[in-house]
Amino acid sequence: MTPKEIKEISELLQEPTTIVLVPHKNADGDAIGSALAMYHYLKARGHRVKVVAPNDYPEFLKWLPGTANVLKFDKQNNQSKRAIAAAKIIFLLDFNDLSRVGDDMQKTLETFPGVFIMIDHHQQPTDVATYLFSDTSICATAQMVYHFLELIKDENAISKDMATCLYTGILTDTGSFRFPNTSPTTLRIAAKLIEKGANNARIYNNIYDTNSYNRLQLLGQALQNLKVVPKYKTAYITISEEEKRKYNFQKGDTEGVVNYALSIKGIVFGVIFIEDSEQKIIKISFRSKGHFSVNQFARNHFEGGGHDNAAGGKSNLSMSETVLTFLELLPEYQEALAKSDEI
Repeated sequence: MTPKEIKEISELLQEPTTIVLVPHKNADGDAIGSALAMYHYLKARGHRVKVVAPNDYPEFLKWLPGTANVLKFDKQNNQSKRAIAAAKIIFLLDFNDLSRVGDDMQKTLETFPGVFIMIDHHQQPTDVATYLFSDTSICATAQMVYHFLELIKDENAISKDMATCLYTGILTDTGSFRFPNTSPTTLRIAAKLIEKGANNARIYNNIYDTNSYNRLQLLGQALQNLKVVPKYKTAYITISEEEKRKYNFQKGDTEGVVNYALSIKGIVFGVIFIEDSEQKIIKISFRSKGHFSVNQFARNHFEGGGHDNAAGGKSNLSMSETVLTFLELLPEYQEALAKSDEI
């Protein structure tokens, strides 16, 4: 982002205006944490602010300060559309293309005549935004929000609620600070957020230590379904709609399960396939270690994308057909998988 653009954004935010904050569909901790942090910041600056999420997000994130004020586009459609129509500025947070919000909301946003400000860390952002703040080397959009406040020289305005939301985003997108994208700067910012009032122990507990019995039973089923393909250093998990119903699936119950596939010694490529009867697709999450780009793999074959070591995709085939398609692709990537470093 250029000095000229930073100056223009600062001027746009100088006087109170109407602003909408949009995270991606099926918002995770980084998306909703970034949106709510900006919500608290802009409200404190006197702006009229709404967070409009495309749909619901996991229960383990609903303790975050401000979550009660989030509109869900799919369930509160008229309210959400009115909020978007009234906005002068829309922040797009933690996604790089309007397709990440779902068809109906995408169509609504495409008619928006105002200013789009995109803050994101995913690869290959589209040119939809008036102002783009993008850096794929940064671990989380929440960290980018912190840097955004630095750029407009207002990071001292970070409140306890903002710090809590930003810390949540960074914690979840770094896998509790264990992924390679965790930089020294990330850890320094995390320390500053704790100084601002983020309770790191409570945040971790609220996200990771509040499992329901059914969620753990579903995890057990997922691990029973785990398959390993040693020749290609690959492991994958399947979860059917029937299995989800059996264990009273709630949004967020499969969060992080793909990492169990990647945790096996010698595995560099982990995948989970989850049947979604509502959307009539197989949702896919890809994870990798080292230099194997799951972002490119997802883009090439499963209408997805994301980061080099964490990406998503989808398939319109059945579960069995999707898995077969996936397995038939692996020989093409055998050399790349063999050379991918584990650390």
